[in-house]
Amino acid sequence: MTVVNIAQPGEGRPGNRPPSMEDVAAMAGVSHQTVSRVLNGHPNVRARTREQVMEAIRQLGYRRNRAARELATASSSTIGILTIGSEFFGPQSTVLGVEAAARAEGYFVTVTAMEDYDVHSSTKALSHLIDQGVDGVVVVAPFNEVTDALDAAALKIPVVVVAARTDVPADDPAHYVYVDQRAGAHQAVNHLLELGHRKIAHVSGPTGWFDAAERKVGWFEAMAHIDDSPLEMPGGSWMPPGGYEAGKRLVEHVRSGKVTAVFAANDYLAIGVMRAFWEAGLKVPQDVSVIGFDDLQIAEYLIPTLSTVRQPFQEIGRTALAELLEGKPGHNLPKVIVPTLVVRASTAALGK
Repeated sequence: MTVVNIAQPGEGRPGNRPPSMEDVAAMAGVSHQTVSRVLNGHPNVRARTREQVMEAIRQLGYRRNRAARELATASSSTIGILTIGSEFFGPQSTVLGVEAAARAEGYFVTVTAMEDYDVHSSTKALSHLIDQGVDGVVVVAPFNEVTDALDAAALKIPVVVVAARTDVPADDPAHYVYVDQRAGAHQAVNHLLELGHRKIAHVSGPTGWFDAAERKVGWFEAMAHIDDSPLEMPGGSWMPPGGYEAGKRLVEHVRSGKVTAVFAANDYLAIGVMRAFWEAGLKVPQDVSVIGFDDLQIAEYLIPTLSTVRQPFQEIGRTALAELLEGKPGHNLPKVIVPTLVVRASTAALGK
């Protein structure tokens, strides 16, 4: 690391005033404009120069004047996040990913949760964020009503939506970033097919959610050439009780040999399914294999550990923020991220 030799913080400044950008420039031996470029993350700064400026900032204890920056750039340095609450693992993890990416880029974050999952609540929450003067909004609410609200809104700021919407209209004002849910479902089902399973049921997620719909389509596509009428068992929600009730309805199908494996729309549903099977005396994976989606942290601590499809939430956050900062949403193809299959002990070869 380059060391900048300087006086003690405050020394030599009239009235021991707080350090300014000019002080940083003088100390690092660069221009005021170069310091500004470093602070704004401009790519056209040499690595050694950037290091010198950052070392001067650290030694001086310089803190940026946010108010002055806003006046100079007409920017609030704030990103708004519109979401649906913290009870859902996927959206919550995505919000945390966006927050981390925004902080790394020097942005403040304000989060607004919708009161309900309808167009009125979506429009109200979005207007609230826009009224706060945010520079852009990342929407983490992957269901139809929210995108309907966005379609109807006269958006004057960049908006990026994290939702697996594959039918985005050409004139949609927002831009989309999402994990390829359909490909993830293909990964899960193909894993079970490679293990010899042909009777693979799907415990589906709630209606109205893009992710649930895409995972269901992916399962059906992967099964189309294997089973003319694969069994779907609606979970009705994303939470373990929905999986538990679906699992109880699947017990007799497993005992009769009509189902040898289950692809659950998320890990919580898979956990509920496994509980129902355990209560019925069915062993996973000896009697029936189970695979989920998301890769909850708890998945590798269950007995048996849960096979699943991992969504890279940190990458989602970074990609969503990068798209937002480009400032040209609605003019590019959606950014699609591929998930990863994680094989653990809850899936095994048929008959083993």
